[in-house]
Amino acid sequence: MGSSPVRYERSGAAAVLTIDRPERRNAVDAATASALRRALSDFEADDSARVMVLTGKGEAFCAGADLKAMDLDVGNPDGPLGFTRLSPSKPAIAAIDGWCLAGGLELALWCDLRIATPRSVFGCFERRWGVPLVDGGTQRLPRVVGMGRALEMIVTGRAVAAEEAERTGLVNEVVEPGRHLERALELAERIAAFPQETMLSDRRAALEGAALPLDEGLELERRLGQEVLGVAARGAARFAAGEGRGGEGV
Repeated sequence: MGSSPVRYERSGAAAVLTIDRPERRNAVDAATASALRRALSDFEADDSARVMVLTGKGEAFCAGADLKAMDLDVGNPDGPLGFTRLSPSKPAIAAIDGWCLAGGLELALWCDLRIATPRSVFGCFERRWGVPLVDGGTQRLPRVVGMGRALEMIVTGRAVAAEEAERTGLVNEVVEPGRHLERALELAERIAAFPQETMLSDRRAALEGAALPLDEGLELERRLGQEVLGVAARGAARFAAGEGRGGEGV
């Protein structure tokens, strides 16, 4: 029996998911999609894993669906690439080096944050083959970069270099070559060190409120904030006692 196309490893407070098909530029076939879905389940079930880091082995983050295999289940309610129609309950960071294309871009957009290296390239390359975006790209890309830039990427299928991706907000940070995973793990530890209840509540309010009218979004924020007031009171008491002054710990 061969090894899994997705490695699941723990590193501190993070669960690191590595797509391990470098010979196919980490393109996703049915077996890889199933392995990604299982890995997400493992992450969700592990209370000590507070952040997921998604990355790829070799010269690519992920080149999208494996068009040579053509065995993905497009109608899968969880998403053809494993979990792209699901929402993680905890933060996820994409650590990107090299090609991040088509479905690979959609996997990166599924994450909360994206860290990339200078050689990383992004694009809706499925445009060239007449393949539709069915892993959330049409919905998540406009939410990240705005409708104008998203439509340009979707209808032209052009390549976007890392520098432009950072400038437009597609990528949160471009780091030195080879440091993408290290930086993602640093951010994961920082996120994990915060009181989790309020961080997760605020994250949920932002994500769920994005599609709501402002008044409904504000009501969602109020309701979720009310549920974590006990945590807030304890944090305020620590601040009053002198903890975290001058931005310490941020």
